[in-house]
Amino acid sequence: MKLYQMVAKDIMRRKKRMMYAALGVVIGIMTVVSILTITHAGEARLYAQLEKYGPNLTIIPAISRLDVQLGDISLGSLTVGENYILEENIPEIRQIADNLIREALGIQDEGNIATIAPKLYVNTKVNGVDVVVVGVDPQEERKIKTWWEIKEGEYLERTDQALVGTVAGELLGLNIGDTIALNGSQVTIAGILGESGSNDDYQIFVPMATLQKAFGKEGLLSSIDIRALCMACPVEMIADAINNSIPGIRAVSVKQVAASEMGMMEKVNKLMLALAGITLAVGLFGVVNTMMTSVHERTRDIGIMRAVGASRNQIIKAFIYEAIIVGIVGGIFGYVAGSLLAYAIGPIIFEGIAITYIPQYFPLSIALAILITIIAVVYPAFHATKIKVADSFRSL
Repeated sequence: MKLYQMVAKDIMRRKKRMMYAALGVVIGIMTVVSILTITHAGEARLYAQLEKYGPNLTIIPAISRLDVQLGDISLGSLTVGENYILEENIPEIRQIADNLIREALGIQDEGNIATIAPKLYVNTKVNGVDVVVVGVDPQEERKIKTWWEIKEGEYLERTDQALVGTVAGELLGLNIGDTIALNGSQVTIAGILGESGSNDDYQIFVPMATLQKAFGKEGLLSSIDIRALCMACPVEMIADAINNSIPGIRAVSVKQVAASEMGMMEKVNKLMLALAGITLAVGLFGVVNTMMTSVHERTRDIGIMRAVGASRNQIIKAFIYEAIIVGIVGGIFGYVAGSLLAYAIGPIIFEGIAITYIPQYFPLSIALAILITIIAVVYPAFHATKIKVADSFRSL
């Protein structure tokens, strides 16, 4: 009879004990797989939100505040720098952004790649109420703000139209077709935005040229939003290049703004993986205990094997074969249980998260389970090789 056949028969004879050994591995692998699956889904959701909502880069005027002092007397602070960005900088900004994206992703297309949406903010009164009116490029703004929905009416089609946020429309009593005066210029309400929970709900949007002309701010912008082609685009490099090339402006990466949130997620992930490691260690000791008990129960069998000429290597191999079988069983059931656990608790940890099973974790689960069981069986196997034939017969 071959060695692996003996191992298989022995496992079938001691099914309950092997199940207990596999159970510890299953729990450990289940914990690891569920944590990795939930973490992967959480990070994917965060990146998807950054990809879907808003820009990758925001460009603002490079103003700063200086503390003014006379000796030990503080005279307050002084704002230094222009409060606007020159519209003539847009072509250079686009060239920098598009060239770096082409270089990073190997794109040969000569057309525009990044979405660049300039904005001009003006505080004014509409129907006697203070409100912020935002000048935008209608087409580019729609590409940036993919979450915008038109509650009533239509989107901006002409230069004499306006788009009103939900809350602003209610407070100002504006309806589709109403006209409002912007410093003497008349615009017609073309549409009302659906509620988004952002500042957009409180603002009025008009075409850029219309607002610039009405308030004498031709060629001036308050900020510029840039949405790169993808989250893999080198937005930090784009920000650095813009900051180094164009004076008077400051480019800020949204990834930098989200760094603290991602850092917190990483810390939570490390804590959860540490707990998973402890669970795996407990499972490992469970396998060690089961195998040591197996050695004591099989003292006679091991002695007989030694008596008929079995070498120490063959005995060690027998235990390793058992460990591999336990590891495979534990890895398979651990992966399945971990995926199911992730489906159950994932939406609780991250609201609205979409959990999907990850096939790449299946071979990882089996490999990790086999590794754990082989490590766990090393001491029991070497202990078994020290059993003497005489000791085995005394145990009869």
